[in-house]
Amino acid sequence: MAIHLYKTSTLGTRNGAVDTSRGKGRNARGIITARHRGGGHKRLYRKIDFRRNEKDIYGRIVTIEYDPNRNAYICLIHYEDGEKRYILHLSGAIIGDTIVFGTEVPIKMGNALPLKSTSTDMPLGTAIHNIEITLGRGGQLARAAGKRPVVRGVVMNPVDHPHGGGEGRAPIGRKKPTTPWGYPELGRRSRKRNKYSDNLILRRR
Repeated sequence: MAIHLYKTSTLGTRNGAVDTSRGKGRNARGIITARHRGGGHKRLYRKIDFRRNEKDIYGRIVTIEYDPNRNAYICLIHYEDGEKRYILHLSGAIIGDTIVFGTEVPIKMGNALPLKSTSTDMPLGTAIHNIEITLGRGGQLARAAGKRPVVRGVVMNPVDHPHGGGEGRAPIGRKKPTTPWGYPELGRRSRKRNKYSDNLILRRR
């Protein structure tokens, strides 16, 4: 009988993928606190470098991989100092391209640099992604991530949504649509007052 040799780890687990158990949207008491979560195939979480803090160290794109945790592909970067990190795949980037982070680096796809610095400003119309809100926290805006499908409230049971219940295709039974928690759905502002990112809003809608 032939002896089969198997790899003990895959490409993803060798480069920073970790096993994280998903909470399925429930708290410590088992009560659903985040709707429409749970189920699905098991998957490992790939640690993505959203901070890009390898300053003035060039890196090379080695692989472009599928990530089950988001809609975007990811790239494995090998830096000159021996560090290996995942980043979000850049539009048009191919294996072998070089990237770098710094304040004086050229403005090109893949490089990370401040939107505004003492020496240069980002030109208007430049395609950017993975934007920081707070300095040092890493990219928080324009990050591609997956979403699960959500069904309408009118097809749910009345215990799950105020629009639910009824025989056949019944109306919602209210004058105006509401959220799953009974608040008005249309015409009511839901943004919190005095939010930390209020100073980033240039003009209200």
